[in-house]
Amino acid sequence: MLGRVLKQVQGKVERDRHVIEAVVRRFGPVSRARIHELTDIRLSALSTLVRELLAEGRLAEAGVEASTLGRKGVLLQLNEGFGSVVGIEFDDESVTAGVTDLHPRIRHCVTEPVRLNGGVAGLVDQLVSLTRRALREAGVRRRDLIGIGVADPGLVDSQRGVTVTSSMIPFWKDVALREIFARQFRVPVLVEARTRAKAVAEHECKAVERPPDSMIYIDYGSGIGAGLYVDGRLLYGQGSAAGEFGHTAVSVGGPVCACGSFGCLEAVAGLRAVEARIRQVIHEGARTDVLEMAGGDVSRISGWMVFAAASDGDKAASNVVAEIARYLGLGLANLVNLFNPGLIVLDARLRVAGENLLQQVEGVVRRQALRESQSQVTIRYASVTEAAGVIGVVEMVLAKHFEVPAFRPPPFLVAGNYEERVG
Repeated sequence: MLGRVLKQVQGKVERDRHVIEAVVRRFGPVSRARIHELTDIRLSALSTLVRELLAEGRLAEAGVEASTLGRKGVLLQLNEGFGSVVGIEFDDESVTAGVTDLHPRIRHCVTEPVRLNGGVAGLVDQLVSLTRRALREAGVRRRDLIGIGVADPGLVDSQRGVTVTSSMIPFWKDVALREIFARQFRVPVLVEARTRAKAVAEHECKAVERPPDSMIYIDYGSGIGAGLYVDGRLLYGQGSAAGEFGHTAVSVGGPVCACGSFGCLEAVAGLRAVEARIRQVIHEGARTDVLEMAGGDVSRISGWMVFAAASDGDKAASNVVAEIARYLGLGLANLVNLFNPGLIVLDARLRVAGENLLQQVEGVVRRQALRESQSQVTIRYASVTEAAGVIGVVEMVLAKHFEVPAFRPPPFLVAGNYEERVG
């Protein structure tokens, strides 16, 4: 569950309004009677507040109950078009800004190549400018903007909203993104690691069956990260650095990594490693369609071209991808033994490599991980295929926005682990 820290409010009426919205978002479409059961708000007060929320456009009617007994209650749902959120995700290749409703569904999205030649100031300017462009093109007014989420590729201190460091973008250190965006847009801002944001997008995806409580999402690019759900909770670690999967050692005496260590998974199996390996193969005289895909220019080869060529049966590319799959599988086997997940989700962008990559990775995991653990895990590609970082960080902004305010927690929260903590 997202948004566990309870929001502070000024008075009981404000608190009750917020509780009603939170319950409708979580359980809707839902009747007034059911809201009363879940919250213990007096029926007379509840009716008044619901009328206000309907008049303001925050809630909407959604038909009537299916019950055949007695008077049928009107069902309420959140008006998902009442406000907007902006999500931004970026890495060392591209920047994407998406404007969503409260579902969240992306209403408008813009993407452009990342500009790294201007240092911190240049990249910050690009992030802010692309956000303004997305809002302008979506026709969103400032007063309708609920918040902004930034999915950053580096190691993020999410409590402070600061990027600590990034192996992908060497100059990207100690950047106070939350403060910068809050000053520019005057709305609440959440800054999160992109890997965790993408894990949230998959975990909260409403279009597929909800993943098990223990799930691992593998974010793949020039860096490799793991978003870890353990017993239903997103894992952060002592300093928000949990999930630096790419910096686990898988090769003794392997190549140097950007982090300064040797043999890291990122250094032997990340996107840049794929590109370096195919260039070496070409230099040694092998023929491959990858060179043609790059217009005959070795410097224009991308790792995604290698994955695509392997899917089409290119022998040289297939051999490179098989090597990458072996390292990824070894890394995942370690995660299976450590966390005993029910599901491992691979970055949707890896779909370009086809089912062979998935089968090769799964084969290594089955051979290397403990039988008891590997027999319980499913490995598949991600269901959220477009702008997963945008969707995930917006989900987190909305979870924060719809936190149930403090005072006495309503009955629907006093259960399970929460009951143990408050009782």
